[in-house]
Amino acid sequence: MRYFLNRLALLLLTLLLISIVTFVITNILPGDVAIMILGTRSSPEKLAALQNSLGLNDPLFVQYGNWVWGILRGDFGISLRFKEPIADLMGQKILASGMVVLLSLMIAIILAIPLGIISAVRQNRWQDTVSSGVALVGISLPDFFWGIVLILLVSRTLGWLPSSGYVSPADDFWLAIKHSLLPAMALGFSLMAQLARMTRSAMLEVISQDFIRVCRAKGLGEGNVILRHALRNAIAPVVTVAGLQLGYLFGSIIVVETLFNYTGMGWLTYQALLNRDIPLIQATIFVIATVFMFSNLAVDMIYTALDPRISYD
Repeated sequence: MRYFLNRLALLLLTLLLISIVTFVITNILPGDVAIMILGTRSSPEKLAALQNSLGLNDPLFVQYGNWVWGILRGDFGISLRFKEPIADLMGQKILASGMVVLLSLMIAIILAIPLGIISAVRQNRWQDTVSSGVALVGISLPDFFWGIVLILLVSRTLGWLPSSGYVSPADDFWLAIKHSLLPAMALGFSLMAQLARMTRSAMLEVISQDFIRVCRAKGLGEGNVILRHALRNAIAPVVTVAGLQLGYLFGSIIVVETLFNYTGMGWLTYQALLNRDIPLIQATIFVIATVFMFSNLAVDMIYTALDPRISYD
């Protein structure tokens, strides 16, 4: 509990620093929020009135305090682009992006762990060469490349899945899964390559230890030795990488969601940047950073369940 409280305090301090950096950078960007709302043809009186109502004439530290107080109350302001409360917008988009991220993580784990195990068990054989080659190709090629390939092959040529759009799970769950599969596969291939290499390295280290030789000397089956004993001891670093990547996925999802016209958090962030929607930029960056920080904390807490030898005393 003491370790958890220390990490939580450090996390809150980090988020405070992130909020300061985000607020300062977005406020020194050129442009006037009042002009963005009313347009360049608006009268100076209307611009001045709106600036006063939005608090744009207040000192920066006052504006920052009001912004942080709004975040604590769940009020991120109004989007200049969509004319809606930002909290409502992000509530919808986080659900959409969460589906893509979780599906991509599932795809990556399902593919990566068997590849890593085969590569480690068959070290320096053709199976190892093929698995390492697949992982190297997955790491080398960017997410948008896989997205283009999937659109051309799976959607346009085979017609199996839709290439764009978003459907809410509340309206049609299976159609929502179909719309999120291609973006998830584009993200999952790169993540799969990293997890496969990590699984291979961790398995090689565990397989060479004495307790694995003892298990084999006792006559345990090879499958039992690899899956029950070796993999259980090698899975902790793989979970660490997967947990870290969970946060990175929310950051790198911008390109993939824009490519597939999938209206999630990444698409929302791109629209905010494209339209210079300052309140929405601040909110999306802060929320993505928060997801990343809490995913790291969750991974550390899960560690003791995966490996009882780890202690935080």
